[in-house]
Amino acid sequence: MKKGNDIILIKNGIVVNPADDSVGKSDVLISGELICDVAEDISLEYAKTVKQENGISGEVKLVDAGGAYVMPGFVDLHVHFRDPGQTYKEDIETGASAAAHGGVTTVCAMPNTNPAVDSIETLQYVENKAEKKALINVRQVSAITKGMNNDELVDMKAMYEAGAVSFSEDGKSVMDINLYRKAMQTASELGAVIMAHCEDKNLVNKGVLNQGAASEKYHVPGISNAVEDVITARDIFLAGETGAKLHLCHCSTEASVELVRMAKKLGYAVTAEVCPHHFTMCDSDIDKVDANYKMNPPLRTERDVQALIKGLIDGTMECISTDHAPHSAEEKAKDFVNAPFGITGLETSAALTYTALVKTGLLSILDMAKKMSYNPARVIGIADKRGYIAKGAVADIVIFDADRAWVVNADDMYSKSKNTPYIGKQLQGKVVTTICSGNIVYSEL
Repeated sequence: MKKGNDIILIKNGIVVNPADDSVGKSDVLISGELICDVAEDISLEYAKTVKQENGISGEVKLVDAGGAYVMPGFVDLHVHFRDPGQTYKEDIETGASAAAHGGVTTVCAMPNTNPAVDSIETLQYVENKAEKKALINVRQVSAITKGMNNDELVDMKAMYEAGAVSFSEDGKSVMDINLYRKAMQTASELGAVIMAHCEDKNLVNKGVLNQGAASEKYHVPGISNAVEDVITARDIFLAGETGAKLHLCHCSTEASVELVRMAKKLGYAVTAEVCPHHFTMCDSDIDKVDANYKMNPPLRTERDVQALIKGLIDGTMECISTDHAPHSAEEKAKDFVNAPFGITGLETSAALTYTALVKTGLLSILDMAKKMSYNPARVIGIADKRGYIAKGAVADIVIFDADRAWVVNADDMYSKSKNTPYIGKQLQGKVVTTICSGNIVYSEL
């Protein structure tokens, strides 16, 4: 990812700044990689003066937002880029392009690659490739155990000092509770975040869809809510005991929301995310044998969906992330039992959030910016410069046209994989421009 060296003037936009709870008509002036001014009316002449004062060659790039929202670039705490090892599904370059297409300017890439990101060498491979190939900021998460084999911790101090943004065993949980407690203690000492995939593998019993309407309809093994809830409770209490910062990934159950609410009342350093597929669909929406509906955690009941939405509304659940999990068409063409878990999400997350939560009046556009930009930036400690729009902040910006309706089309996607059940669905609100570190990395304007 390169840093900008241009002057960009965004005119006629409605700036949404979650750092000071403001929404209003303003222009934004970008110089290099930073925002240098936010004001009601910034003239082209002033922008040219700034260009000259900073010794920048070339013309001022004028972007007319046309009354659309100008929001901080989205920060996705949970993506899978499959690089190294499974780059036929996705790689760092295509994943970053998909992110830019969806308005996401920072991602946290999970470590369950092949090999797993459990060494400085693999971490540096990702960082070096991202520096050369990625249009956006790619932050790499370290595995908690070597090889993600649940028997020996990685050198957490070395990985953190080398640049790992957090630690996770995502794709499964660390089932050895004493080993996990030690990892949390170490994370607490480092000030690092543990990102938890909560799943008791002993309770899964080869389940593939939610236990209940979906599993019974398709005669497949079910995944009960307890699979998630048991480990969520375990992880919360371990975080409380050790003082570790715990972020709960892809929460899907009513009990998970209640457990997070409890953790906050107890004063534990616990944050949580919800994925768009978990607040826009439930298990009864699976109307055919289509493995694009198969994800982990699975689509739950309508009661769970409403609990997740309530948690987003009242602030219990602070973040919206995608769990972007690309797979090839051949893999997803298999039946529910044999196809892999996971759907893509980077290119639809903003529109799904707007359609389901903002357009319906459940959240405000400011709430959306908080849950997709500012709060996630705070979780990983980058909110000093990212996740908001103000003078001095890094110029990570998305222009979001709330009036634009569009239909999800596989041919329009930048990801290598198109495994999403939203193909053919009409959504409201579209990312029309993405700017990362002062570079225009995607634009329809």
